[in-house]
Amino acid sequence: MPRSPAQTPVRVIRSTTDFARHVGLARTTVSRVLNGQPGLKQKTIDRVHRAIAETGFTPNAYALHLKGKRTATVGICVETLMTPPAVLKLATLQRLLREADYTSLIEVLAPDGSQRVVRHFLSMRVEAVVFIGHFAEAEIAQRIEELKRHGIAHLVIDHAGIPGANTVALDRRRAMVETIAHLVGLGHRSFGLLGLSSPLRSAQDRRAGVADGLAAAGLSLAHDTLSLDHLHPRHQDFAFGRALAASFLAQAHPPTALVALNDEIAIGAINGLQQAGHRVPEHFSVSGFNNQDLGRMTVPTLTTVDQQIERTVEAAAAILLAQIGRPPRGRPIVRSVQPLLVVRESTGPARA
Repeated sequence: MPRSPAQTPVRVIRSTTDFARHVGLARTTVSRVLNGQPGLKQKTIDRVHRAIAETGFTPNAYALHLKGKRTATVGICVETLMTPPAVLKLATLQRLLREADYTSLIEVLAPDGSQRVVRHFLSMRVEAVVFIGHFAEAEIAQRIEELKRHGIAHLVIDHAGIPGANTVALDRRRAMVETIAHLVGLGHRSFGLLGLSSPLRSAQDRRAGVADGLAAAGLSLAHDTLSLDHLHPRHQDFAFGRALAASFLAQAHPPTALVALNDEIAIGAINGLQQAGHRVPEHFSVSGFNNQDLGRMTVPTLTTVDQQIERTVEAAAAILLAQIGRPPRGRPIVRSVQPLLVVRESTGPARA
C-alpha cells in the first residue's frame, strides 16, 4: 500500500553537495548562487532560491571563514540576564546589529570564564566582541589586549575605567550629584545609603557622586550619611531594601532621605517604611536608580535615575561598527552618557 504524503519522510539536506544534487545543478553553480557571485542566469538563481524555500536548506555559516569570507558576526558577553536593564541593553544592541546585517553570539560570563568565551568567539571568527555589564577589570583588560592582538574590534558597555578599553558608559557619578542636589534642595541634610557599599565600580562611582553632591552643599559623606548594608545579606533586593528600612527606623535619629542603589531596593524600603506606619515622602524621601516601569506603579511613584539605555546602546553600536575591519586605535574611545533624573512622588520636603 503506497504511503500518503503525510507519511512520506522528509529528507533533511545537510550539505551543499546534497542540495546541489537535489536541485540538479553542479555544486560550484549552487555555491556561486549562495555567495552572490555575478555571471549567472536569472533562471538559475531563481531555481536555487525556490529550492531553498521548498527544502529549508541553510548554507553552513561555519564554513565561511575557512574560505576567507566575512562572518558578519559579533560576540556579546553579558554579566547577567537577571535584571531588566541588562536585558534591555542586550535586546537593543542585538536589534541595532541585526539592522546592520550582523548576527550575534551571546554568552553570559561566569566568574573567570571570559578567556574561554573569548577564545571560542575567536575560533568562530567573530568580527567584534562586546562586553555588557560590570566585570573583574584586570580579567577583561587581558581579554581586550588579546582581541587587539587578533585585530578584532571591541567595546565595553557600562563598565568605565578598564585600561585600554573602548567604552560607552552612563555617568553614574553625575547621576548621584543631581540626586543629592535635588534632595538638598528639598531641605534634606541627612541621608541613608542603601546598597552603595558594594565593591563594584558602578556602586563606588555612585558613592563618589554622593560625596561630590554633599560637598557642593557644604556637607560630607562621613558626617551626613549612614550605611547599614553590613547588617543584612543582599540575597533579594526587595527584601534587602525592606530590611534596611527597618534598621534605619531603629536608629535614634534616622536620616530623612534614603538613596538606593537601584529601584528594587528603593521600593523594598518604601514598603518597609509603610508597613511600619510611615508615609513617603512626608516622613522619608526615597530615591532609586534605573527608572524601571515598576517605579511608575508604586504608591507613591518613585523618583529615580534613567540610564538612557537607548542613547547609550546607539552610541555603542555606532562606535563598534565604525571599528570593524579597521586597525585597532592607539588610544581607546571613551564616551560618557549623561543621566536623566526623573522626579516623581517619593521625594518631598524634609520633615521638621
